[in-house]
Amino acid sequence: MNIQQLYQSKQILLECVSGSRAYGLATPSSDTDIRGVFALTKNRFYGLEYDPQINDETNDVVFYEVKRFVELLTVNNPNILELLATPKEFILQRNPILDTLKPELFLSKLCQKTFGNYALSQIQKAQGLKKKIFNPVDKVRKTVLEFCFVNYNNGSIPVLKFLNIKGGRQENCGLVNIPNMPSMFGLYYNPSIPYRGVMNKEMANDIALSSIPKGEEQIGMLYFNKDGYSKYCKQYKEYWDWVEKRNDARYQGTLDHGKSYDAKNMMHTFRLLEMATEIAKEGRVNVKRPNRDFLLGIKRGDYEFDYLIDKANDKKAEMEEAFSISSLQSNPNKEKIQKLLIEIRSELYS
Repeated sequence: MNIQQLYQSKQILLECVSGSRAYGLATPSSDTDIRGVFALTKNRFYGLEYDPQINDETNDVVFYEVKRFVELLTVNNPNILELLATPKEFILQRNPILDTLKPELFLSKLCQKTFGNYALSQIQKAQGLKKKIFNPVDKVRKTVLEFCFVNYNNGSIPVLKFLNIKGGRQENCGLVNIPNMPSMFGLYYNPSIPYRGVMNKEMANDIALSSIPKGEEQIGMLYFNKDGYSKYCKQYKEYWDWVEKRNDARYQGTLDHGKSYDAKNMMHTFRLLEMATEIAKEGRVNVKRPNRDFLLGIKRGDYEFDYLIDKANDKKAEMEEAFSISSLQSNPNKEKIQKLLIEIRSELYS
C-alpha cells in the first residue's frame, strides 16, 4: 500500500500537520509535514503482510499503523508523543476511536532518556556538520599509493617521493611479504620484469604482491598503512554521501550565518530539552513552543556554538533535576495499554 492508496481508503484514523508548523516555528521556507495513524483492514492485518508505516518518497507525509503507533507511544518516542498531543488547530481529521489513547496514559520517566538522547543526537549532528565544513574531503579519491612509505636515509618517505627520486614508476615495482612483520613488504624494482606494481589497478583497495625471480636485489622495505587507508575510505564515503543527500538550502543557510554548525539541529536540542522538562513538571506534552523568538534566533545563527553548548548543559541539568522529583510513572502500564489496543481493533473490525 502507498500513500495514494491510503488516502483513497477509509483507513485513516488521525491526520495532523506536524513539525515546525505545529511547534509554531514555521518560516516562509518551511515545508508542511503531515503525520498520522491508520488501521489496516481486517484481512490485511490477519494476513501475511503487515504495513507498520506508509510514507511518501520524501518522508514529508508519514502514517503509522495503529499497532505501531501504540508501540512507539509505549516506549515514549518523542515524535509519536508529539503526534498524539498535536494542538487542535493542526488536526486535519481524527477518529473518536482514538480518544481512549490519552497522553497521560503513556507519559513516564522514560521521557528523560528518549527526549534527552534525542536532544544530544541533535548536538552531535550539529557538531558533525561543523567537522565536515572544516574538514572537507577532496573529490579525487586517494589511492593506496598515498598510504605507502619506504625506508630512506635513516627514516621513511612516501613511496611516490621515493620513486620520483629514483626516476621509477610504481608499475615496475614488485612486493613480497616479510615474515613476522605485518604490513611490511620487501620492495624490488626492475622494468624488465613483469611485476604487478605496488597496486595493479587504479582503485585497488590493497597492495599487490609479485613473484620475484631468484637473484633479484631488494631495494628497500615498504610499509602500507592499511588502517589509515581504511579510515580514509570510510571518511571519504561518509562525506560524499552527506554531500549527495544534504539539504542544500539548509546547508547554505549554515554557511550564510557563518557559525559553521547546523543551527536547526541546535534549535531542536533546546526544544527537546525544554519539552522534556515540561513533561516532568507538568505531566503533559506542550507541542507549540512559547519561546519562538529565541528558538528561531538559534536557527538564524544569532548565538555562538560554545554559548549554546553551555546553555544546553544547563537545560539538561534542569531536566534531570525535574525528573528526579517528578511524580510520573516509571514506565507505562503495558497491560492496560494492550487492553485498549485490543478494544480499538475489535471495534474497528466489528
